[in-house]
Amino acid sequence: MIIPIPANKERFTIALTLQAIQQVSLGIRVYDPDRPNTHYFRRKAQLQQGQQRQLFIPLAVSADFLELELYDKQSPEDEVPIALTNFTIQKMPPAQVWMTPERRRFLEFAISFAQKAGYTPTGFYDSPKGEFLFQYLPSITDSEGKELITPARISRKMPRVQLSQRLFKSFTIPVRVFILAHEGCHWFLNTRSEKTADLCGIRQYLDYGFPKIEAVYAATKIFSLHPVGTAQLQRTQDIMAFIDDYKQLSA
Repeated sequence: MIIPIPANKERFTIALTLQAIQQVSLGIRVYDPDRPNTHYFRRKAQLQQGQQRQLFIPLAVSADFLELELYDKQSPEDEVPIALTNFTIQKMPPAQVWMTPERRRFLEFAISFAQKAGYTPTGFYDSPKGEFLFQYLPSITDSEGKELITPARISRKMPRVQLSQRLFKSFTIPVRVFILAHEGCHWFLNTRSEKTADLCGIRQYLDYGFPKIEAVYAATKIFSLHPVGTAQLQRTQDIMAFIDDYKQLSA
């Protein structure tokens, strides 16, 4: 099931009410049909026969035109056994992100790049005022040319971020934004602390209006690239606790 949405680059929330005709592993994605690898939202949900579920999909940024697709993850080519009983578009208020003008310019540059990272070629990309530089690489390697599993890293001497195209193309736009916000926090706060950068980046991400479920996915997806260890588990727990607190404060 594909629903066309004339988004006009607006901020809005999609509200859906679904009922499962039969048990289904439901895939949900919102994407720009004119650009490859541009998913604005992606998740899955397990529904039992007869179960009704209400979903909200916040889109803090969008393209001119989007498509919302509901599909059976077990049989993507078959008609999805779902009845759509309600569908509305709710306007999202302007983002309220409290930060310095310089940090705001970095975040806006990061969001703009995140929207096109799925199809743009590798190379160097300057921010509009030439303050920040993104180096888009096929992959990030060490001094011996061995690929590193990190999706991004920032120089400690200047605001230059190296990005792995191979990894970035597989991420949703919100996940890319979270990664870039994290790297920006390393620079602006002059910190090597991953926890400090994690919580700073996730706060900017959530304040801007990006979906909380994608923030959870970002934490689990990115850290799953690394060998499972105490440090990765603690970072995931810290981010999840922050998101839970944020939900309660914004309820």
